[in-house]
Amino acid sequence: LYIDGPFGSPSEESLNYEVSLCVAGGIGVTPFASILNTLLDDWQCYKLRRLYFIWVCREIQSFRWFADLLCMLHNKLWQENRPDYINIQLYLSQTDGIQKIIDEKYQVLNSRLLIGRPRWKLLFDEIAKCNRQKTVGVFCCGPNEISKVLHKLSNSSNSYGTRFEYNKESFS
Repeated sequence: LYIDGPFGSPSEESLNYEVSLCVAGGIGVTPFASILNTLLDDWQCYKLRRLYFIWVCREIQSFRWFADLLCMLHNKLWQENRPDYINIQLYLSQTDGIQKIIDEKYQVLNSRLLIGRPRWKLLFDEIAKCNRQKTVGVFCCGPNEISKVLHKLSNSSNSYGTRFEYNKESFS
């Protein structure tokens, strides 16, 4: 028997890109929690300078899992005069009406809560435009449908010279 390891989560590589796009679907946010916690402790020692964090959930209650962590990270970066370091977008895919993440302390997240599903092509175009000639690490943990779309878009060319490198994580 030969064991080669230990191996961390593929998502850990997001810290090794200057720009990373992390996409979570539902409970697929779990591997990104350690990344967000790492950035909360100290972001300066990593290559990462811009993080796009997209989380898609069906129910509003799901966002409460990591709401405190997201708010703490956002507030820390604002206090350090780095408000552009992280771009948080939360998507509520199923709803009977407009809802908010209850509680005053989550006000930061309420303004980033969008109803529906992400418009992936527009998102990739915007990231490419803002990060010309750079390589963007794309990290996904979620349903296969999201993964397939992100993989296809990562392999597509754009007029800004931006390269997207796709990485996938899945729960077995």
